[in-house]
Amino acid sequence: MLELLPPPPADPLWDLTYEFGTDERPERLNLVLGVYRDRTGTTPVMAAVREAEIRLAERSASKEYRGLSGNAAFNRAMLATVLGAGGTAERAAAVQTVAGTGALRLLADLICRTRPGTTVWISDPAYVNHRPILEAAGLTVRTYRWRDAEGGFDAAGMLGDLAGAGRDDVVLLQGCCHNPTGVDPSAQDWEAVAELAVRNGWVPFVDLAYHGLGDGLEADLWATRMLAERVAEMFIAVSCSKNFGLYSDRTGCAIVLGSSRRTVTHAETALQNAARTQYSMPPEHGAAVVTTILEDDGLRAAWRAELDEMRARITANRTELAARLTALGRGEQAQTLARQKGMFSMLPLRVDQMLLLRRQFAIYGTTAGRINIAGIPADRIPCLAEGIAAVLDTADTRR
Repeated sequence: MLELLPPPPADPLWDLTYEFGTDERPERLNLVLGVYRDRTGTTPVMAAVREAEIRLAERSASKEYRGLSGNAAFNRAMLATVLGAGGTAERAAAVQTVAGTGALRLLADLICRTRPGTTVWISDPAYVNHRPILEAAGLTVRTYRWRDAEGGFDAAGMLGDLAGAGRDDVVLLQGCCHNPTGVDPSAQDWEAVAELAVRNGWVPFVDLAYHGLGDGLEADLWATRMLAERVAEMFIAVSCSKNFGLYSDRTGCAIVLGSSRRTVTHAETALQNAARTQYSMPPEHGAAVVTTILEDDGLRAAWRAELDEMRARITANRTELAARLTALGRGEQAQTLARQKGMFSMLPLRVDQMLLLRRQFAIYGTTAGRINIAGIPADRIPCLAEGIAAVLDTADTRR
C-alpha cells in the first residue's frame, strides 16, 4: 500500500531546522523556529512555571481522565484572561486543545461541520500553517492584503479585499504580533475591521499566539476583546506555547462566542466530538501549570513580570538590529524593521538573498524573509546586521 503514496512535501520550517542541524559551521545562527531565547541563546523555563510544577509534584494529584474538554479550571482561566471582565465571557465556551495548532484545527472542523466548504480569508502573507490546517479541514481559502509597498500595514488593501467577504464567510485574523511580518493594525484600523465585520456579517476567527510579547498583555488582547463586544459570533484559537514557554507541553484552547447560550453549548459539544475523533482529550500537565499560575496572585504577578522582561528583550533586539543596520548605511530597511513588533520580523530580502545569507553567513531564516527576533543571542546581533547589509550590498552591485 505504501508504494502508492506519492512523495509528500516537506514542512518548510522543520526542513530548514534539519538543515541547520547538519550545518557544521560553528557560527551558524538558527532564526527559523518561533521560540524565545535568552541572551545566551537558551530557551528558559519561566520561574513561575518551575514553581507551579514543584507545587503540582508535591500535590501529586491523580492522573485520571479529565474529559473531552480537558481541564475545566484551565478553560475558565483562559476565558477570563482572553475576554477580560466584560460580559462577553457569559456567551462563550472554551475547550482545552493540543496547543494553538489543535485549536485552529478543531475550530476549522467546527466551521466545516456547520457549513461545508466555507470560505476562510487569511492574510497574505500568513502563518505558514494556516492554509494547510484550513484546507485539511475541507475549507476554501482566500487571501486579503496585509503589507503595503513600504512594509507597513496595508489598511486600504485589507479592507478593500474583505469588502468581498460576505455572511457565509469567516475571516482569520491574528490578534497581535502578526506572524510572519511583525506588522499590526492600529487601533483605528482594528475599529474599521470590526465595523466591516458587523456590516457584512462575516465571522471573525482570531488566532492568539503571541499576546504579551508585543505591547503588553492587556494591550495585545485589546483587539480581540473589542471584536468580541461588537460581533454576534466569533472563534478564538489560543496558544500558551510562547507566553508561558510551554512549547513541548502543547497547551492551548478553542473559544467560541455565540449570540445565545444554546448555540454556544451546541458548539462546545461539537468541539468535544471533534476532539474525540482526533485525540480524545488533551494532555493535562501544561494546562495544570497554567491554571496553578493564574489562580495564585503571587505566581500570576511573577509570570506577568517575566513576560514583560521577555517582551523588553525582544524589543531591545529589534531596536539594536535597526540601529546597527542604520550605522551600516541601511537606514531605510532599518526603519521598516523598527516599526514591527513581536517575535518575528520580515527582512527586506528576496528568496535568493535569503539563500545567500544562509550559504555565506550561516544565518538561517525562512526563504520568505522571516526571522525570529526573539531567538537572537545578544552577542550575535552585530554579525546578523553585517550579514544582512552585505547581502543587500551584493544585490545592489549586481544591478
